[in-house]
Parts: sequence; structure tokens; C-alpha cells
Amino acid sequence: MSKVNIGIVQMSCVASPEINMDKAIREIRKAAVNGAQIVCLQELFSSLYFCDVEDYDNFKLAEPIPGPSTEKLGAIAKELGVVIIASLFEKRAPGIYHNTTAVLDADGSYLGKYRKMHIPDDPAFYEKFYFTPGDLGYKVFKTRFGTIGVLICWDQWYPEASRITALMGAEIMFYPTAIGWAVTQDEATNRDQYDSWQIIQRSHAVANGVPVVSVNRVGYEQDGAMKFWGGSFVANGQGKLLYLASHDNEETQVVEVDLNQSDEFRVHWPFMRDRRIDSYHPVTKRFIDED
Repeated sequence: MSKVNIGIVQMSCVASPEINMDKAIREIRKAAVNGAQIVCLQELFSSLYFCDVEDYDNFKLAEPIPGPSTEKLGAIAKELGVVIIASLFEKRAPGIYHNTTAVLDADGSYLGKYRKMHIPDDPAFYEKFYFTPGDLGYKVFKTRFGTIGVLICWDQWYPEASRITALMGAEIMFYPTAIGWAVTQDEATNRDQYDSWQIIQRSHAVANGVPVVSVNRVGYEQDGAMKFWGGSFVANGQGKLLYLASHDNEETQVVEVDLNQSDEFRVHWPFMRDRRIDSYHPVTKRFIDED
């Protein structure tokens, strides 16, 4: 397919997984009615962002993948004829948990999962307490509406991850995300952080010549100490913004992307042609010491 309609669901969350799931399904339906063919939900959409604290009780939120959530979303995908990208808290085995995104094809089938590779550990983002780093490598999924790559939040800062995903054949890259501002920060710092976040992802679109879709949550969490900044967007393979969500509102939007543009962008900006793959071995080192 040349043109694909992408559905973005930017929403706020509450403590109840059932309420969050019901809201997500309602918004998936809304996107489908408006023509969406692939719908992406935000990171860990079925709960509050629990990584603000190190609390053993939060492990109870995890589930197997495939499991109850993928079964429910698979049925919705089949009913509506849409692909669903769903970020979930995976319980792999006793004591082994992952931050994982599952992909359900438009016939309801479970295509597989991607486990978040880069795990942050910052104040109010204590993900290393919960998540084992992904061990499936980078992934692409051949859906009814195109071959998609999925990365998750902190992965978005690493050009190596997007490059590998593009080299594997991803025609669109998706980034389910949960990122926000501490309410004590000044507005200038907030703006700088958001701009950096958007710029790095748009640069992945430019470097690889493919559309990038980033879906963030919105609203106040952590007892009001964190405002998730929304700002979800779709950029084409030249980095042009096709859609930009607000910082404050829940939004479900459908955006058309043209997959045929990737060939044009790559021909006129031949980054893929001119890559010096023989010179890139230093990138596998932690740091290049002068001696």
C-alpha cells in the first residue's frame, strides 16, 4: 500500500487498568471510524506511569504476552480491521519483567512483540527497578498495511536503534512514549526538553527517509508532581510535521502517510547509498580512549 492512515491515541490514565483499557478501546474505535488503519497507543497505557517509585506492589500490574490484553485487543483489531500497537508491562517469568509492545494485525492475529532495549534510571523514572533490558533485538512486523518498526520511549534517543530498525525494512517507525515535566521546572527548561525530544525523533525520520510516529501520554500523575507533556506527532521521511498534538489535551487523530515518498527522499538525499559501513565498527565500543 502507498498511503496508510495512522491513528494516534494520546490520553490520560488513572489507577484502574480496566478503565484505561476501556478508554483505549473507545479511542481505537473512534480512530477506526475516521479511517485509521494502524492505531498506536502510548507507553504502558493500561496504568498510571508507576515507575515514579520503586514499589514491589507494582509488579502485580504485569501480565504475560500474549495474554489477556492481547486477546482483548486482538478481538478489537479483527472486528475493526485495524492494526493495533499496544505497549504493556510484561511478566515473562518469576522475577523477569519487560517493558514490551505487542502488535496485533488487522485480522486479530498476534504478530509478536518488541521488548524495550534501553532502560532509563532517573528521578521519577526508575525503570531499571522494574524492567529487564530487551533481548529480542530490534524488530519489524509485516502487517496488512505495511512493515512497521516499533521502539519504546528511551529508545528514541538512540540513532543506532532507529537505523537498525530501518535497515530491517521498517516503512514506518513508531515510538510509544511516557515522558513529562516536573511541575517545579521553569517554562524555558520545559521547552528545551520538549524541543530536544521532538528534534531527535524527527532526525531519525530524516536520516532513514521513513515516517516517524511518536505517541505520548498526557495529564498530571505522581500526585500532581509530573505533567506528561503530550505533544504526540507524526513526521514524514523528510522530518516535516504532518500532525502535532497539544501538551494538555487528550487527542485521537488520524494522519495519512505516503510510503512511496521514502524512495523519493532516499534518492534525493542518498544517506543510505553513502553510508560507510566499513568505518562504523567503533560504535560498538563504550568509549574510544585516545591511548
